Amino acid sequence: MAALAASSLSAQGADTLTVMMNDLDDVEVTAQRVRQTTSNHEVIEKEDLNRENTGQNLPYLLQMTPSLVTMSDDGLGIGYSYFRVRGTDHGRINMTMNDVPLNDSESQLVYWVNLTDMASGLSSVDVQRGVGTSTNGSASFGASVNMNTFVYDTCNHFTVGFNGGMYNTFREMVSAGVKLPNNFYATARFSKVNSDGFLYRAASDLYSYSGSFGYFTKKTEAYVELFGGKEKTYMAWDGVDYNTAYGLEGADRRYNPAGKYTDDEGNEAYYKNQNDNYWQQHVQLHWNQRWHPQWTTAVTLHYTHGGGYYEQYKENKKFTSIGLQSFVDADGNTHKKTDYIRLKNMNNHFFGGVASVKFTDEAANAQFGVAANHYIGDHFGNITWIRDSLYPYALPFDYEYYRNQGRKTDVNTYLKANWFIIHRAQERLTLYGDLQYRYVDYRIDGTNDEDRGDLAIHEQFHFFNPKAGLTYENHGHLLYGSFAIANREPNRKNYTEAGMHDIQKPERLYDYELGYSYSGLWGKNDKAWGVGLNLYFMDYDNQLVLTGKYSSTGAYLTKNVKDSYRMGAELTFGVEFTKWFRWDGTLTLSRNRILNHSDWYDAYQSDWSGGDSQVEVQLGNVDIAMSPSIIAGNLFTFNTHGFMATIQTSVVGKQYLDNTMSDEASLKPYSTTNLNLSYELPLPARCPSIRLLCQVNNIFNAKYASNGGNWACRFEDTNEFYHSPWFYAQAGINVHAGFVVNF
Repeated sequence: MAALAASSLSAQGADTLTVMMNDLDDVEVTAQRVRQTTSNHEVIEKEDLNRENTGQNLPYLLQMTPSLVTMSDDGLGIGYSYFRVRGTDHGRINMTMNDVPLNDSESQLVYWVNLTDMASGLSSVDVQRGVGTSTNGSASFGASVNMNTFVYDTCNHFTVGFNGGMYNTFREMVSAGVKLPNNFYATARFSKVNSDGFLYRAASDLYSYSGSFGYFTKKTEAYVELFGGKEKTYMAWDGVDYNTAYGLEGADRRYNPAGKYTDDEGNEAYYKNQNDNYWQQHVQLHWNQRWHPQWTTAVTLHYTHGGGYYEQYKENKKFTSIGLQSFVDADGNTHKKTDYIRLKNMNNHFFGGVASVKFTDEAANAQFGVAANHYIGDHFGNITWIRDSLYPYALPFDYEYYRNQGRKTDVNTYLKANWFIIHRAQERLTLYGDLQYRYVDYRIDGTNDEDRGDLAIHEQFHFFNPKAGLTYENHGHLLYGSFAIANREPNRKNYTEAGMHDIQKPERLYDYELGYSYSGLWGKNDKAWGVGLNLYFMDYDNQLVLTGKYSSTGAYLTKNVKDSYRMGAELTFGVEFTKWFRWDGTLTLSRNRILNHSDWYDAYQSDWSGGDSQVEVQLGNVDIAMSPSIIAGNLFTFNTHGFMATIQTSVVGKQYLDNTMSDEASLKPYSTTNLNLSYELPLPARCPSIRLLCQVNNIFNAKYASNGGNWACRFEDTNEFYHSPWFYAQAGINVHAGFVVNF
């Protein structure tokens, strides 16, 4: 019972367990989404996604997904936020919006702050754990997340939402859908989110929008989808020490060191413009057509433009790091370092097309798809100010100290099919097959921002990704097994910020999944219940694992390890005790290991002499960084007469910050509990519906850190490690309340 009470909750409870058996979809807005019959996945619909939405980024609304862990820089989940599935960071999780790649082509990340309150504009989210079915864009190494925006509604609607809470957190949202004559339909949404953040000077000023206009009949869908957003966030990615993160010895957990410097009078100060600014616009043109009861096609053209910069105060840095000369003043003093303010800029374009043709029959269905996308990204940096007033050389206005350009072409084609070997009313035996070929051409040319060295990188990859599985379903019982191979190329940081011994290679994953589930009814009133167990073994070749180090922009760095694996069991359960009370949860137990691991470290003597060389250390078999062996939680739902209350508990086990397995460089296990209350006013049918909501996060005020990193070196005279870890403190108890009005 204790283990179940600590299990991480299921998005759909018992109903989730039946969703794994799906045919290829009919022609609709989700025409390109194909649900693999052997993949363990959840579909979260718009109503469930937004029931407890108070403006946190999408990862926090997906916490009900098994094996998923969230973290944020600002401590609230409003600013920069991230998630991992089965210990895999979200830069290696495939994410699409209406089947168009959403991951940045170079970093392979999705920056949720660019599209704040995305959930308000989504119709559904499909989360597939493991490799999953073939999709467009980057490889899926831990999961794939397919988001849909447009949904055709036969009724006009208008929605207004507002909520406010602690740390000056506010969200305003307005959306509308209008049915027009002659089968046309239009939607629009605008969201504004502001927060000071839990940490000092971790403020976020965000907005996003979406809109669509389309033509819909039983056989034809043609529509344009527009969405985008803009963010301004104060940096909070520097992290703090252990005592500060956990509030020990009177430390202030809200402390944020970003932008700290010493002014001319020797006083401690913080640079007020230490912030990140970025904007992004997406345009998608969709045409889905049913030509015959068995044949449909889907074609999408897309274009994304993004641009922005971050401004940063750097203290006591070498002139040579920004391409300037050191100098000797009139008194004979040599000046090698100074303070300066830098702007690091990006401007990128992403465009392409995806297309598919689908055949559906009682005995089988199949889909053939192709996608071709191209990315162009400019990266350049400016120095706008230096402190040293004696600097004798002319510093041009907005002096540019580096510039490079990344270009990436990504082409893939796939063929996948379901064959219904047995296809009776209550019994099905289905064979699944999926073959994908992917070609990647990636170039970086120019000057590196890290060491100002020349960049002349040109890599080409040819990947073949086969998948197969078998599913048997009979009277609520579902048994399935699958095998898949996935290949993934390194990202930009793997090339530009790799260590001297870290030769970056593509990684390969062999994913084995085996599962059983049952869902049915019990009791006199036909109450629902279900249980499921999924076993997985993910065997990697040259997996890129976190090293514990990170770049100057807060990006976590990785390196190849030859042999590693992730294996685990994911338990899901749900039971409806009455029509007004249900209990849901999941429990993930896993083992995540690197075999025969070695790594290079800066070498010092214990008196800190040396440091000009590195030493290779044999570490043996070690746990993979940031991969907890237990991810668990619990959900109680009470729902009666317009009132709903949920009590959600999440538990995450111990996580090492790097691969040395040092307790000093690890995150303590933590547990958080959130309480969500809502009440829909009992108004007459002709009146707008009004729903009041209140959210109390971390009601037991747990002091915890959900993310961090570590710098380690080796003392050669003692053969001991020295660790310098940092942590990201998360907010204690915080309260938010508001309302939603639907006309």
